[in-house]
Amino acid sequence: MPAAAPSAAAIRGVWATVLLSLDPSGAIDFSALDDQIAAYAAAGCDGIYTGGTAGEFHTVSEADFRAVGERAARAARAAGLPFQIGAAHPLAPGGLARIAFAATLAPTAIQVTLPDWTAIDFATARRFLQGAAAAAGAVPLVLYNPPTAKTVLSPAELALLAADLPALVGLKCGGGDAAWYAAMAPVLARLSVFIPGHHYASGIAQGAHGAYSNMACLSPVGAVRWAALCRSDPAAARDIEARIAAFMAEAVVPLLEAGHPGFAIDKAMAAAGGWIAIAPRLLWPYEGVADAAVARIAQAARRHIPEFAPSGR
Repeated sequence: MPAAAPSAAAIRGVWATVLLSLDPSGAIDFSALDDQIAAYAAAGCDGIYTGGTAGEFHTVSEADFRAVGERAARAARAAGLPFQIGAAHPLAPGGLARIAFAATLAPTAIQVTLPDWTAIDFATARRFLQGAAAAAGAVPLVLYNPPTAKTVLSPAELALLAADLPALVGLKCGGGDAAWYAAMAPVLARLSVFIPGHHYASGIAQGAHGAYSNMACLSPVGAVRWAALCRSDPAAARDIEARIAAFMAEAVVPLLEAGHPGFAIDKAMAAAGGWIAIAPRLLWPYEGVADAAVARIAQAARRHIPEFAPSGR
């Protein structure tokens, strides 16, 4: 199997999502992106990315997609942060158009999703990613293939893509158990594999390379310090992960069970964390988490994970 591309080695650690602050009319407040990205840089995050699910890629207009990417690219360069542009789109032509635009911003990598109006077979997935690589030109790709995708590729399929597509340097996925990590060994050797932020300690211990971190939504400083603890004191880091699970059970699972999507909870966690001024509102037609639930998130964080807890809320 070919050696990892240099850009794969550069994609490690805690990468934070660019969240969308909204003005009173419900439009994106683009100026707020500068302060948010500066805060991620000050916290020591390894990079930032736009256009993930928490960045509401599925509901932004094409004009806003471009404006967010341009603003984030400028802010990241000013802060000295590596950045990725998420070019996710549910339709294949829309995905290629977003990828081609993202490449003009010269990011560290471009995050892409498979077309997902219907499930697709492996040959179609490979064909799409070949087209994505052509649209991206010299910019490498990270495949965003979470458990919510219509088509979730198996470790064997991911290994074939890693071997066949030099442009593919990373993977954002849901992780798995010990058997999954064993099956992923060829992929882990070739790609930078990122797992959910709340599984950071156990994932890193089994060979993952980092997280596009939901825990950085709650506290970028907390997420970065926890990542450092994974290197210096793995047992202590695993203890924090166990307490994060208790926090999630108390503060997050009830919201999911009530029907709130995960991306609404990511923004609510940022509102609860208080490290930036952001409300839990979402772009139309979605509705965010209520302020009372945001307060409960903050309270649960103080009880279970003071390392991530807001102060004075």
